[in-house]
Amino acid sequence: MTDFIVPFCEQQVTIIYADDDILVVDKPSGLLSVPGKNVLNKDCLITRVQQQYSDAHIVHRLDMDTSGVMLLARGKANLSCLSRQFQERKTEKQYLAWVYGVLQDDEGEINLPLCCDWPNRPKQIVDHELGKPSLTCFEVLKRNPVTFQTKVLLKPVTGRSHQLRVHMAELGHPISGCGFYAHQDALKQADRLQLHAWKLSFIHPSTGALLTQIAPAVF
Repeated sequence: MTDFIVPFCEQQVTIIYADDDILVVDKPSGLLSVPGKNVLNKDCLITRVQQQYSDAHIVHRLDMDTSGVMLLARGKANLSCLSRQFQERKTEKQYLAWVYGVLQDDEGEINLPLCCDWPNRPKQIVDHELGKPSLTCFEVLKRNPVTFQTKVLLKPVTGRSHQLRVHMAELGHPISGCGFYAHQDALKQADRLQLHAWKLSFIHPSTGALLTQIAPAVF
């Protein structure tokens, strides 16, 4: 994958909220969160943001094809505090997605352990022996039998790589437009991954207040 050159992302990073301690931004689909391994893949969210906020640090990441809300720390002390919240699962993340097919259940849980598919990395696979516990909650928001899709709210309890993509695919409803795990019919349903980080709740590192930030979905 180090030979892959990421196409330039024309869309800009939107600053949703900013103060002396944190930044909350809306990442467009098609933009890396951090620089890629290839030296030509330097353009990314953090390098763009640091042009305006030189003290900004990445706290967590979104996949290149995923859009939505991201939290950045200003200064290393705030980085340590916010990173600990993610590690201790004190944050709450909610995603919106369009998936292939019409889900029958209005809500549910997907509890399948995940690990890296090393011969095909960065892909992940379900592995009941070596996989790490991975839990996703879902809620149906809208069913569209005409396009054969369902809009869902996804709440990852754990934060494994590609967790939402793999879990929905294992459920038989891959995320529309997913180049990693969708079959051809699901892939053709959209020209980009239909996964958006919609809402993020966390504790402000200085005030201790619970903050909830939203990045409106474009689909």
